[in-house]
Amino acid sequence: MKALLLENIHPGATRVFQAAGFEVETVPQSPAKKLLAQMMGDVAVLGIRSKTRIGPDILQRAPRLSAIGAFCIGTEQIDSSACSAKGISVFNAPYSNTRSVVEIALGEMIMLLRGVFENSSRLHRGIWAKSAEGYHEIRGKRLGIIGYGNIGSQLSTLAESLGMEVGYCDIEEKLSLGNARKYPLKELLGRSDIVTVHVDGRESNRNFIGEKEFAGMKEGVIFLNLSRGFVVDVEALARHLRNGRIRGAALDVFPEEPESSKASFSSVLQGLPNVILTPHIGGSTEEAQAGIGDFVAERIVAYFATGSTVSSVNFPVYHPTGRTYLHRFAHIHENIPGMLARINEVFARRNVNIAGQQLVTRGTIGYAIIDVDGPCGKGILPELEAIPNTIRARLVY
Repeated sequence: MKALLLENIHPGATRVFQAAGFEVETVPQSPAKKLLAQMMGDVAVLGIRSKTRIGPDILQRAPRLSAIGAFCIGTEQIDSSACSAKGISVFNAPYSNTRSVVEIALGEMIMLLRGVFENSSRLHRGIWAKSAEGYHEIRGKRLGIIGYGNIGSQLSTLAESLGMEVGYCDIEEKLSLGNARKYPLKELLGRSDIVTVHVDGRESNRNFIGEKEFAGMKEGVIFLNLSRGFVVDVEALARHLRNGRIRGAALDVFPEEPESSKASFSSVLQGLPNVILTPHIGGSTEEAQAGIGDFVAERIVAYFATGSTVSSVNFPVYHPTGRTYLHRFAHIHENIPGMLARINEVFARRNVNIAGQQLVTRGTIGYAIIDVDGPCGKGILPELEAIPNTIRARLVY
């Protein structure tokens, strides 16, 4: 089977796939849509990062595709519903670069409170302007975290260990860690010395932080966005940086980002004092990328080897336990009544005893694992595929 890995995925992923017997092709960038469609004919596994978008137009050119790995946290660049409809499991790495993002966020908070970049720039120009006025410790400051997921909650823990008072808001009920307290968004913005955004890329978060939210922030606030570029209205941010309501800002993501390192970047935030701009590198550490490469590749290899769907974002979760049988079949189907009976009937007609079986469901998808301990003819798989409302069936081993 062939794995196609795009966008400079860490070489560790290649090693994992090759060790499992996959033929691996790597491409350093995100190909144009037409070119990618031409490459998909014999691909069983597709690995991407954040720039490659996968929708029905690509999927229809990929008859052998069984799994997609998003070697990053977010999966909004993949049409998961279209993948489910074709029996393609999507995997990601929801935790692997969490620490890297948290560390850069904390570092930027300290640098902005101390005016490190401004002072460094002056000194490079030969200007010695030593002063304590207007510079502060991070200890004792109120941190407002918007989005209390994997990154937000870990940031909460580390920030509190530095002596910060942590508040957060989230659309879901989350367990508060340490002494962190949940607040409504309006109250959180008005009380926080530092506001940092860590929400996901769902469309409803577009311009989530705009003119109204900036106007409601505390005078002299520090603002960070390391989530998605379109979450923040950067024009409004620039206005409030100029009028002094926002004392400093750090952005790692932008509404429009260059397609490659060769393209130029332009933003209304360029040239503003006490503003840190970084090129979407929050999770870009060697440690994080190595962890992501290994984690996602191992989950996909396990899917092919055992049927495991642990860490799949669109399939029902099946975690293999217990003994290994002679053969294992996986049956992906529409989640409707009677499917398990139809599957069992196929084996019964051929006088094949089922030694173990598990059915898990998720939304519109049903996922059945059938284990047999005796020989069975080659005709079983075509019969499983022929069951009405079947999406895909395969012999796992």
